[in-house]
This record gives sequence, structure tokens and C-alpha cells, in this order.
Amino acid sequence: MVWVGRNLKNHPVPPLPWAGTPSTVPGCSKPQCPACRTPGAERAGAAVWRRPRRGRMALRQQCEAAFGTADLYGVLGVRRGASAQEIRRGYHRASLRLHPDRVPPEQKEEATRRFQILGKVYAVLSDEKQRAVYDETGTVDDDAEVLQDGRDWLEYWQLLFKVRDIEDFHKSYKNSAEELADVKAAYMNFKGDMDRIMESVMCADYTDEPRIREMIEQAIDSGELPSFKAFVKESKQKMMSRRRRAEKEAKEAKKTKDELGLGGENDLQALIKSRSRDREKEMDNFLAQLEAKYGSSAKKGGKKTSAKKRKAEGTA
Repeated sequence: MVWVGRNLKNHPVPPLPWAGTPSTVPGCSKPQCPACRTPGAERAGAAVWRRPRRGRMALRQQCEAAFGTADLYGVLGVRRGASAQEIRRGYHRASLRLHPDRVPPEQKEEATRRFQILGKVYAVLSDEKQRAVYDETGTVDDDAEVLQDGRDWLEYWQLLFKVRDIEDFHKSYKNSAEELADVKAAYMNFKGDMDRIMESVMCADYTDEPRIREMIEQAIDSGELPSFKAFVKESKQKMMSRRRRAEKEAKEAKKTKDELGLGGENDLQALIKSRSRDREKEMDNFLAQLEAKYGSSAKKGGKKTSAKKRKAEGTA
């Protein structure tokens, strides 16, 4: 339920947690919901609740189901008084962990769902008005434009974070205490399975495996981590298979990147150009189909006419 500061005459409402709190609106002495404390709001002590649209789960409920907490700040791993830059960085970190491209195919649907929820959380906390209402009332306006269904949150993420942002984060993350903690957590979660560990650790590719393996070995030697058979007895064949798979994926990613013209500072411009090329290609294909359908028949018709004409001329 979403509480909205509106006057509702002759309709009793449940007592509110802020009942009895003096109003801060000049000229108004009535207790009221903090959400009313905005210009143009009705100065009344009553509030009405509005149900989220049928079939839609409220954002805080989505967070509770996906992350085990309804606190938007907790979802991004930042403190309540975090600056706009800290919130952006928290979203970046969390989204890199949950990016759909980083998980096995069988987990992609769930990762996509959680990734979309992260985008909604950031959309609320990065909007000054939305964040102010959430901080003061603990509620989210699920009917806000930024939370409407149909938004492409993956594209939103790509446009929000430029190549340089991601590269800077990679540099600060690698060999950091945060990365070490993530590696240890992944080792424990996956019982030493290096396939899963390499998939889950942020910013890691196959060239980082020796470094990550060394981190784990040092933690095992110091007694900080247990010795899992899947790690210490991993076969050379499995290691090589993982490397070949990673090299293949890297080549495919580079090919796609080159085709899209990505890698520069202005990725948005590159994406627009790539889409323009796609539309031009579609138009070329369409024109080719028209030519094949009508142009070729016209040529054939022309040949037949010429043949008939030659025959008539020969008879004459």
C-alpha cells in the first residue's frame, strides 16, 4: 500500500505512525503526513491509501523478494545519507555483480529480473524528489514515470556508464580488499569450483585466473579458507576447457564491439550510428527484395517480348 497525503472527508482512516506530529507547513496547525509537506499539497490530517495497480508488485516488495530487504539503500549497499556519487557507485557495483551477461544461461532469467529491479531502485534514489519522499515516508510512488513497465533497463545501464567509467572501476577494484573479499566469498559459495568462481567475480577474465587462484591458495595456506577438493584436485583438462571457452567468448565480444563501433568515450553516439546502419541495411534488403520480385520479372518479360518480336520479324 502507498500512503498519499490527500484529504478524504467523512471516511475514517487507520491511525498513521506520524499521527500527532506538528505540521511544518506555515499556517497549518494540524498533524499531518510528512508526504504532504510539499507546495500545493492539501493541508489535512487525513491520508488515503492507494493500492498498486492490479498484477504489479510494488518496488519494495520486489526488493524484498529478490534481495531479502525492502530497504532501497540496502539493495545498493550504501548508507542512507549517501551522496549522489556514492549511490551511483553502489548501483554500478551491484549491477556488475548481477549483469545478465555474467551468469550461465539457466540463471539469465533470474539475473535479468534482479538487474531490472536494481535499475528501478537507482532511478528512485537518483531522483531528488523521489528520494526525498522515500527518505521522509519510507514509501515509493510505484506509478511514477521512471518506474513504468516496458523500460529497457539494460540500455539504461549502457547509456549511464561510459567505457571510461567501467575502466576506472576495473582499475580500482582489481587487487583491492573488496576484490579479495569477493573471491573468498565466491570460493566458499561454490565449494572451490573455479568455473563458477571465475563467472561470479567482477571484472575478471581468463587472464586473471592465475592471480585469483593465488589469492585462494594463500588463504588456504593461512587457514583462512578450507581446502575443497574441487579446487585443489582440479584437472588440467578442465582448466584448458575453461580457457578455450573464455577465449572464444572474448573474440565474439570483440567482434561485436568492433561492429558496433564501441570503445570510444561517446558510446551513445556509437549506438545511434549502429542502429542507423541497421535501419539502412534493412532498407537495402527491402529494396533488393522488391527488385528480385518485380525487376527480374520485368527483365524476363522484356526478353520474351524481344523473342516474339524477332520471330515476327523473321516470319515477315
